[in-house]
Amino acid sequence: MQDSALRSARRARTWTLEETTDKLNAITGGATDASLLSAWESGRKRTGARNRRALVQLYRERSEVLFAHQDRSGPASILEVAGTGVIIRLLTRYSDLLEAMVEVVSGAREQLVVTGSRSREKTYLAAIETAVAQQPDLVHYRVLYGPPRHRDLDDHLLRLLELRNPADRRNGVKTLHIGIVESADAMERFIVASESAAVLPLPSFHGADGFDCGVLLSKAAAVGLVQHGREACASARPVETAEAVAALPTRRRGFPWQGAE
Repeated sequence: MQDSALRSARRARTWTLEETTDKLNAITGGATDASLLSAWESGRKRTGARNRRALVQLYRERSEVLFAHQDRSGPASILEVAGTGVIIRLLTRYSDLLEAMVEVVSGAREQLVVTGSRSREKTYLAAIETAVAQQPDLVHYRVLYGPPRHRDLDDHLLRLLELRNPADRRNGVKTLHIGIVESADAMERFIVASESAAVLPLPSFHGADGFDCGVLLSKAAAVGLVQHGREACASARPVETAEAVAALPTRRRGFPWQGAE
C-alpha cells in the first residue's frame, strides 16, 4: 500500500514517530503519542482540527494534501471538527444533571431520544410523559439496554403506551418507538437528546452504579445522538404493547442509584 502524504512528509524529514510527536506536542500543548500518530498516518483514525493545524504548520504542507487519505473515507464527525466545543456545560451535581435532562425533554419539539434501563427519577419520567402528551408531532424513541432495573420504569413505559399507540401514524409518521437491545455484548448507553440539545450522564464519582454528573451538549452533537438513538431503536426488539412490557423480566437489584438516564 502506498504511504499516505502524512507519513511521507515525516519520512522525508527522517523523523521517528516519537520525534514527530514531541514536535507536535510542543506546538499544541497536547499529549499525542507514537501509536496515535501512526494511526493517523495509516488512516485508521482521523486527525482532529487542532492537530491538523499543527501538522500543517510542522510539515509546511496543505491540509487537503496531508489528510486526503483520511477524508476519502467520509466527512469528519462533529466531535472531530469541533472537539470539546460541543460541550455547553459540565453538570457536576445531581440537581444540575436532573435539571438539564428535564430541560432537554421539555424543549423537544421534533424528536426525543432516551436510552438506558435504569431510570426511576419521577420528575424526569414525568417530564417525558408530559412532552409526549403535549407535543403530538414529537417522535419519541426509547431504547432499553436489557430489561428495566426498576418498577418505576415499567410503569413509565405503560404510561407512554396509554398516551400513544405505536401502531398509529400521525401525518403518516410513527411517533412512539420502544425497543430493547437484548444482546449481552451490547454496552448500555445513557442518552437524552432532542433536535436542539443533549445530556450524557456520566458514571458517579461516588459509586459504581450511580449517575449524578454529566455534560450538556450543543445542537451539533445532539443531532448525531438523535441519529444514534434512531439506529439503535431500529435494530432493537420492539416492546410496544402492555403485554410486551409486562413480560419484561424487571431486574430489581436495589441499586444505591441516585440519578436518571
